[in-house]
Amino acid sequence: MSEEKSGLDFGLGLLAGIVGGLVAGVLYSPTKGEENRAKIKKTFCNLWEKFSPEVLEAKKQALESVDLLKYKLEKQYKKINNSLKSDKMIKAKELESCTDFDFN
Repeated sequence: MSEEKSGLDFGLGLLAGIVGGLVAGVLYSPTKGEENRAKIKKTFCNLWEKFSPEVLEAKKQALESVDLLKYKLEKQYKKINNSLKSDKMIKAKELESCTDFDFN
């Protein structure tokens, strides 16, 4: 579990670093906007080529975790729902036995 979390943390940290670096670079750059956009595009493409396997793996792990959580929640919901139905059936049988009068 800690390896999965560290991979996700790495991916999020990487994304935050990229965004922060791009914003700082644009804000403090003395060059024109057109040149900045070209540099940003080139940098992003280079980073994507370098780190795309890690980002894709982190995404895959996150989606698997969401699917597992969804499965567990559905299982718990069904268990609670069945328990409620069982309780209702027991109460109905109790009422039936209490109100079952023999008029003969």
